[in-house]
Amino acid sequence: MPTSSRRVSVSTWSLHRTLGRLPAYGPDRPAPAAVTQGLPLPELPARLADAGIHTLEICHFHLPNRDPGYLDELRQAMAGAGVELWSLLVDGGDITDSIHAARDEAWIAGWLPVAQRLGAARMRVSAGKSAPSPATLAQSVAALRRLAEAASDHGLRLMTENWHSLMQSAAEVNQVLDALEGQLGLCVDFGNWSGPDKYDQLAAILPHAESCHAKCHFAADGTLDKADYIRCLDLTRAAGFAGPYTLIYDGPSADEWAGLGREQVLIQPYLTGA
Repeated sequence: MPTSSRRVSVSTWSLHRTLGRLPAYGPDRPAPAAVTQGLPLPELPARLADAGIHTLEICHFHLPNRDPGYLDELRQAMAGAGVELWSLLVDGGDITDSIHAARDEAWIAGWLPVAQRLGAARMRVSAGKSAPSPATLAQSVAALRRLAEAASDHGLRLMTENWHSLMQSAAEVNQVLDALEGQLGLCVDFGNWSGPDKYDQLAAILPHAESCHAKCHFAADGTLDKADYIRCLDLTRAAGFAGPYTLIYDGPSADEWAGLGREQVLIQPYLTGA
């Protein structure tokens, strides 16, 4: 596993509009035959480097195709700009589905060669969309173990996230991680949980975090919820987090770069020091 260090990263989800609002798809929805792109993805690394950002996460559906030549072009563009690909984010599939779990697991596994060819360090997947129960948790652990082993064969580390119904609280997240005994990494997303116990729940899983989706809430008028963001960032510091802070912008303004810039200013003090 690469040595972690605090740094700013960006997910392509934060630039969904810039990239042309490419439609999400999964094993239950085939990839569109043709899409109208905005900024071509191979041009993104240079833009990021100009903004002082040298780490990237790519959502699977932002890849217009899986042609080896295209993947090599994108990898070369990242290398040329000095941008590392931290993770391929596989957003589709449900390994706990009562009917299609095997199909979805195979579909997710099919992205491992793509992540490897792109030079990613990790691939992030969902632990499941079913409600947690002893049966669904066991099903998730078994599938994640197989995927983690396959990821290792491709030179990758598998991660999951506090995301979707199975991972609805710290108890489920920690149960799955404990069962995998270090085979599985964790990305912690500030915005996936809410409610009065949000901060206690995040604090309970942050010691396991290898990456952080630093999502800030923006109101309809563009106001940034600074208090929530700083409190979440303080929790990462208290947990000794030492990985990439991936900026997640999903605010109302179409100027995604400006929104990311506002988040980046708040992240900066957390990149150094204890």
